[in-house]
Amino acid sequence: MENVEEKKPLNFIEQIVEEDLKADYSTDKLKFRFPPEPNGYLHIGHAKAFCLNFGLGERYNAPVNLRFDDTNPSKEEQEYVDAIKHDLSWMGMKWEEECYSSDYFQQLYDWAVLLIEKGKAYVDSQSSEDMATQKGTPTKPGVNGPFRDRTVEENLDLFTKMKQGEFKEGEHILRAKIDMTHANMLMRDPIMYRVMHKSHHRTGDDWCIYPMYDWTHGESDYIEQISHSLCSLEFKPHRELYDWFLDQVHDEKLRPKQREFSRLNLTYTIMSKRKLMQLVEENLVNGWDDPRMPTLSGLRRRGYTANAIRKFIDTAGVSKRDQMIDVALLESCIRTDLNKSTNRIMAVLDPIKLVITNYPEGETEIVVADNNPEDENAGQREMVFSRELYIERNDFLEECPRKVFKLGIGKEVRLKHGYIINGEEVVKDADGNVVEVRCTYDPKSKSGSGSEESKRKVKGTLHWVSASHNVSAHVNVYDRLFTEENPDGDKEVDFKTLINEDSLSVLSNCKVELALKEAKPQERYQFQRLGYFCVDDDSTSEQLIFNRTVTLKDFWAKKTK
Repeated sequence: MENVEEKKPLNFIEQIVEEDLKADYSTDKLKFRFPPEPNGYLHIGHAKAFCLNFGLGERYNAPVNLRFDDTNPSKEEQEYVDAIKHDLSWMGMKWEEECYSSDYFQQLYDWAVLLIEKGKAYVDSQSSEDMATQKGTPTKPGVNGPFRDRTVEENLDLFTKMKQGEFKEGEHILRAKIDMTHANMLMRDPIMYRVMHKSHHRTGDDWCIYPMYDWTHGESDYIEQISHSLCSLEFKPHRELYDWFLDQVHDEKLRPKQREFSRLNLTYTIMSKRKLMQLVEENLVNGWDDPRMPTLSGLRRRGYTANAIRKFIDTAGVSKRDQMIDVALLESCIRTDLNKSTNRIMAVLDPIKLVITNYPEGETEIVVADNNPEDENAGQREMVFSRELYIERNDFLEECPRKVFKLGIGKEVRLKHGYIINGEEVVKDADGNVVEVRCTYDPKSKSGSGSEESKRKVKGTLHWVSASHNVSAHVNVYDRLFTEENPDGDKEVDFKTLINEDSLSVLSNCKVELALKEAKPQERYQFQRLGYFCVDDDSTSEQLIFNRTVTLKDFWAKKTK
């Protein structure tokens, strides 16, 4: 019987779309959007949103717009627009149209004038403190403010002067006129426009009043004829206002539907863009693309692949309730991806010299190894084996216990792809530190030679590089940025006090195979026995720099038990 792969069940958002198609939508009316605000870099949490929207577009062969929600010129910059587009392209997302909320400033203004003329919006001149008091609380209804009953003519005059720049910031605002006693506080005469004398990254100084998110979002969806406006759960209370604003402008065109899904929360990670901005501005990390950051640019620089991130998002799934996803799942996805795709290389991060005393001086030999045992098309590489090698300092113990599989005096190990060696003696400096390990080797024990000695089993295999045939490199060993599983969990604790002091270790005297001499930025490798590493963006042929992407195994699981 033919083995037919079982189809993955629909998530609840897909079910909503399917129900709409059965009810009153046609496939050609489906249209989605991803609407980031350009006030920072995209992070792994945003990946859930855009993978959902672009995934729906692919599933239904429907267009997906990229719309920048650029209504706050005090925080938004072209740098962020460019970074967002770069990240989305890297992730393989293809958008139908590149749109901006600022494209609709004139239409939004015209509609605001229409609301004033209908008596559904007014200019309020209270202070922000008085407004907060007048608005009430979740358990106490608000009361009408002193300017709520201004005439249409007065409101139009004041709103025109706001647009013309005749007022200071905070002097006047435009509010929708809904219901100050409404159970949903968002419906208590929400702000539509505020005065901001700041230059916009696209419109320059054309405007000095800027629309608020709630007024802009739904109307922009309507202008673009978005069928399903998908938001994270914190916007669920906004849906009622979203619909009210649409009621004021909707005619015979398709009416967008807002629906909500849970945001992505990740252990040992901060997702707040405001807090990530603090880390950057206070130099607690080295920019938005610091490999410890959850930004896509940081993950990319660390060595994460777009494929692994998409797999992680797909595995985490789409839910109706907020949940905390273990970062170990993300790390597992990148391990699986890199295990299949990366060449194996030997690198020594903390070298100590190993001298094979009975190996002929001046002689070398070539050792051949598979680049990637998981990929039969990856080919092979050649390494130089010589009398003097480097091994990891922590792979040697002068007095090595029997059940510890390291090199020791009088103890045997195998050199990977090489010979069995036996520790003989050490050379120490004036402070008693071991600076050189001397050993002997069994010439008949070369791995793969076919001799009986080569098949002899020893407990312990070490990686190495030739002392005279290697390339020096810097290696950045990255770990999780925070020590607490939920650094945002206790609001009484400053999240910055939970930063992991060991989240970055810089190793400057590492030795790697000659095969990496011309390694280029963004190339990824498995350093055997050590983990997966990526060539840093600042790496050059004169100074190689590698970033550790992830360890071979999850060592944090042991730490937290």
